Amino acid sequence: MSALIAYGGLFASALVAATILPMQSEAVLSGLILTSDYPVWALVLVASLGNVLGSVVNWLLGRGTARFRGRRWFPVGPAALERAEAWYRRYGKWSLLLSWAPIVGDPLTVVAGILREPFAVFLVLVTIAKVGRYLMLAAAVLSLF
Repeated sequence: MSALIAYGGLFASALVAATILPMQSEAVLSGLILTSDYPVWALVLVASLGNVLGSVVNWLLGRGTARFRGRRWFPVGPAALERAEAWYRRYGKWSLLLSWAPIVGDPLTVVAGILREPFAVFLVLVTIAKVGRYLMLAAAVLSLF
């Protein structure tokens, strides 16, 4: 497998996995680690870059779509959006450290955009979460095989 295809596929899967679209980047990263064809640090770096960029897309979507929240076609109902905002306001920016988590992580990054979390704070916290998750996954894969 060409390195460009491997790294490109990993980046794309990590980027899509960080958006609201369903995707599993962990399986791609684990498979590439198991091939032993690529340095683990490079795989973790590429996956992290893609995943953080996907979260930035979510933050931008939150920033841009907030003005449409009252429209009938808006994909999230007012009650659900209010619950998410209340949760985010309660736990604040530190909740972004859960942006790696399945189910809750992606919506958190959108809500951070809606609530206008400063981009620098958002980027630092999300990067810590995403890199930490991939480092733990890589360590687990390497320790098992």
